[in-house]
Amino acid sequence: MTSFAPDSIVLNRKLPLWYQVSQSLRASILGRSPQDPLRLPTEEQLAEHYGVSVLTMRQALKELEDEGLISRHRRRGTFIEPGARRGAPVRLLGSVDAIVAQQSGMTSELLGHGRAPVPAGIAEYFPDLAEVATYHRLRSDEKTGEPTNHAVNHVRPELAARIDLEDLTRWPMTKVLRDIVKADISRITDTVEARLADPETARLLQVPLLSPILHYTGVTYDAEGRVLDVAVIHYRGDRFSFTVTLDAT
Repeated sequence: MTSFAPDSIVLNRKLPLWYQVSQSLRASILGRSPQDPLRLPTEEQLAEHYGVSVLTMRQALKELEDEGLISRHRRRGTFIEPGARRGAPVRLLGSVDAIVAQQSGMTSELLGHGRAPVPAGIAEYFPDLAEVATYHRLRSDEKTGEPTNHAVNHVRPELAARIDLEDLTRWPMTKVLRDIVKADISRITDTVEARLADPETARLLQVPLLSPILHYTGVTYDAEGRVLDVAVIHYRGDRFSFTVTLDAT
């Protein structure tokens, strides 16, 4: 039986290895194509793929099993759960793969895209630009079709020129920029705050006007400190929560 082939990552030794592996594998699982096999490689094969010990790999798989994304069967192997619920809370420890995992696993509809003047609210991030490329997407639960969040990405035009719109219906922008466009992503800053749904957001997310939503802003930087992308995402407050864990080491 053919096994599912996860993406590869470069591990950051300052963060727990099991966590990075679990988030990378989580993103691969949630972003898989329908025709991809459900069976995962063995623990030993996955450990070799990620360059970690079997014990570390076992801990990463347990995290995904506890979330309900995979199931493990003695003598049969480990399998992706095809009906696993999307939109679960994500623990952020500072890795780019955590951001990719956070954004993965939902059906994405591209509502519109094009060049536009830099919005006043994010002008500080693009002092050298008059215009940015914008992408509006509505993400929905893969199983129920229920809208879960509305995302607007503001991307540097030279990067946008290399983006295939078809990729944005399958992958989050962070993954497209890093793995397909090959942008040099150094860090991402996240800001999450509570807001009330305005008329347009309430319509898109199918929630009552002025109901609570989570307003997320993610700013992606390269190694020189230049902003590559500013993502503004509105999440349904009844479907998402964010937990940030700080490592004292």
